[in-house]
Amino acid sequence: QVQLVESGGGWVQPGGSLRLSCAASGRTFSAYTMGWFRQAPGKEREFVAAVRSGGGIHYSDSVKGRFDIYRDSAKNTVYLQMDRLKPEDTAVYYCAADNSRLIVSRLWNGENYPYWGQGTQVTVSS
Repeated sequence: QVQLVESGGGWVQPGGSLRLSCAASGRTFSAYTMGWFRQAPGKEREFVAAVRSGGGIHYSDSVKGRFDIYRDSAKNTVYLQMDRLKPEDTAVYYCAADNSRLIVSRLWNGENYPYWGQGTQVTVSS
């Protein structure tokens, strides 16, 4: 069983930055695939970014070049650095994990991640 605890959400003006954190339990964090998803009101959950064990980072086209996902295995934590935020980035952001190295084609589907955090709200508005 993997437990995920997120932090770092909040309100920010357009163009601003936020960093989300997701702390994971478990002794083999370095082997996990870690992902971030988001869900805006009235919309379906969508993939944001993922980092696989042993390397391999992937982003959705909507955040590529603005968001950065990285992990600190010493702290069992994955981060999502979000820069140049836009109002359309407003959503509840969820951390997700699978305790294996997912193949690339499975990264984008949330159903392939059995473990989820509680979500953290990100609001981008002026």
